[in-house]
Formats: sequence, structure tokens, C-alpha cells
Amino acid sequence: MTQVNVSLQVLPVVPEDEIYGVVDKVIAMIERSGVKYLVGPMETTMEGELEELMALVIEAQRVCTEAGSKRVISIVKIDYKVDGVSIDEKIKKYQE
Repeated sequence: MTQVNVSLQVLPVVPEDEIYGVVDKVIAMIERSGVKYLVGPMETTMEGELEELMALVIEAQRVCTEAGSKRVISIVKIDYKVDGVSIDEKIKKYQE
């Protein structure tokens, strides 16, 4: 299967002082999954098989609601290329 990038931004509807705690739980879930990921200031980008990453997007909704969010707004971006795409190829020149 083709390697893709999926970026996920979750916006849990909770009191403002609880937002980071809920987002941290989503990031911890992504980390436990074992996929490669990169946390940015507005979203987290994951690398792997599309089906696996979309399952994590779905799971993120559950994590947010279990953490007390009655509603979750999520923004998802998918970078799909027939030959595959990696996080490293996109940011390598900025890390040198």
C-alpha cells in the first residue's frame, strides 16, 4: 500500500483552560499507535497507510469525547501520491 501523510487538527469543545489537556490525550494516542508523526503548532502530521491513519482520525474523536468534549471539530488534510510521500521529503531542507 502507498505511504501517505495525514494532518489532523482537533478542536475539542471544552473550556479554554482544558483544550491542551484534551489535545495532549489525542497526541498520546497517536504516539501509542507507533506511526511516525510530527506535532506542529496547529496540527499533527502522521505518516503511514491511509486506512491506518484514518482509523486514528476516527479514534481521536472518541478520545476527545471521553476526555469531556461534547463536540469535536476536526480538520483533516491528506497528501496522497501514487509513489508515496514522506514527512522527511517535505521538511528535510529546513532541518539542515
